[in-house]
Amino acid sequence: MGFTTARMTLIYHTPLTREDLRAQNVPDSWPFGIADRVHYGDLDTNSHVNNAVYLKWFENIRVQYFQAWDILKFQAGEPRVVLKSLAVEYHKEMFMNEDYVVAARTASFRNTSFRQEYAVYSGDLRVTGQAVIVMLQPDAPEKMALPDALKQRFIQVDGATAG
Repeated sequence: MGFTTARMTLIYHTPLTREDLRAQNVPDSWPFGIADRVHYGDLDTNSHVNNAVYLKWFENIRVQYFQAWDILKFQAGEPRVVLKSLAVEYHKEMFMNEDYVVAARTASFRNTSFRQEYAVYSGDLRVTGQAVIVMLQPDAPEKMALPDALKQRFIQVDGATAG
């Protein structure tokens, strides 16, 4: 399933190309995004998207981002990534059957953690968020240094900065 614009048909739940993202008014600084549509179960008693649903959308894109960029395969023996904090800012309501794109990028990183940013676009910006994610040893609660290759990927693809 997807939705059609003047230029294209988007496929839901699949990473979009940069061209697809630009066609949906997602700025070029966002390298990764997926499309979907607001469902009835996403609504609250005011008939707009429930605030907590955006957290689910951010979690979904975070997992797809990790898998698409080969950061985490969710297999035994791999480093673990855990969510340390999450913040959300609501800009404009969303309603039933609105098509949207949720986008993700890594904005900055430190030795053992990185800060991701999220945005929801439906013609215009609706919601933004950010999360701090920590990398842990595969079988222990100790923090683990981010691999240099991952840091380089954050810099080259997402435009992330150290610090």
